[in-house]
Amino acid sequence: MSFLAIGLNHKTAPVEIREKLSFPAETIQDALHHFISNTLVSEASILSTCNRTEIYCNINIDDNDDDSTHSIEKNVNSIVIDWIKNYLNLADDNIEQYLYIHQDKLAIVHMLRVASGLDSMVLGEPQILGQMKTAFHTAKDTGTIGQLLHKLFQHTFNCAKQVRTDTAIGESAVSVAFASVSLAKQVFSDFNRHTALLIGAGETIELVALHLKEVGIKQIIIANRTIEKAHTIASDVNGYAIGLDEIPDHLAEADIVISSTASPVTLVDKSIVEQAIAKRKQRPMLMVDIAVPRDIDERINEIDDVFLYTVDDLTDIINEGLKSRQEAAVKAEDIIETQAVHFMSWIKSLKSINTLCRFREQAEHIRDVAIEEAIKDLNNHQPAEEVIKKLATQLTNKIIHTPSIQIKQAGMDDREDIIKAACTIFKLN
Repeated sequence: MSFLAIGLNHKTAPVEIREKLSFPAETIQDALHHFISNTLVSEASILSTCNRTEIYCNINIDDNDDDSTHSIEKNVNSIVIDWIKNYLNLADDNIEQYLYIHQDKLAIVHMLRVASGLDSMVLGEPQILGQMKTAFHTAKDTGTIGQLLHKLFQHTFNCAKQVRTDTAIGESAVSVAFASVSLAKQVFSDFNRHTALLIGAGETIELVALHLKEVGIKQIIIANRTIEKAHTIASDVNGYAIGLDEIPDHLAEADIVISSTASPVTLVDKSIVEQAIAKRKQRPMLMVDIAVPRDIDERINEIDDVFLYTVDDLTDIINEGLKSRQEAAVKAEDIIETQAVHFMSWIKSLKSINTLCRFREQAEHIRDVAIEEAIKDLNNHQPAEEVIKKLATQLTNKIIHTPSIQIKQAGMDDREDIIKAACTIFKLN
């Protein structure tokens, strides 16, 4: 077997590449079914967010077949990359230059770092852990999570929890949502005179709404395809909800527009912004598009009095809040390395499972035979004390019989390694 983590993120690919390789939530189950149809892949999960797309999988490799292992490991990367390109219709795109590939321990370390927020745009941000849990449950519901990936995800979640508990990685209030509001504060100083239009109803928009309320925004409008979800967020911040089709009617009211949806198509095009700016009599408007694929037409940058930013533009703002987390990250890396070693040790222990099972079965057979004989002796009215002594003697002799013969033979064959192994296994001085 071989663990593999392959993907791209905000560090390796610009937004126009990341949106090409994104998997909308409603397509992930189909994608997983399609991926697992590759006979080499036994388990898989897909994580797709605005800042990263990653596939975690377990490849079937016979650890006892060196030739097979070498051949599969040599081709496994191209197998996954070819599947990504074919499934997403990217056959003509040179996406390899943007991808990173981690295998086995490095894949495990990568997953632990991602879940702990050490690989995020905002160091230590907590949202990614929830997104990884969603990816896990989606794959589990799809039937593409087996014993090994299940164990790895649980180990990953526990490690992330330990990092949160034992370090100060999450103490600073820094996130993509917070950075969006910080950007707005740089443009508009007096929030209690301004209105914000938030597009979407996910966790990011919910956090943005809460941050805006905390800094005293005058009015918040939540726009979403499902208006009930928008209303749920709006009611918590004393705002009101509208449908996506109502955005053109309310856009002129907004001084600040922040969008984060999973829509595969543009929601705010250039023409409706031009109309809104005309109604606003050229009063400036800040637009922050933190969605991948993008929700807001990039041509809006051409309009005077409109300032459009994407997730990539938030980097400088986010970096201002990183200093207090960087020392914590050093300690977190130590925790992750330790936990990765522990998990690899568990993986290696699986190789001994079959041997342990056979050893236990053999011992239990010896026990059952001895018990059966002891019961017969008791039924024949032999003294219980004699039966117990006989049972103990038989069990001792039968259990140590074969190891004793093998150790003796090892001595005759000058196999010091076997004798040392016996001393280790039986804890002999």
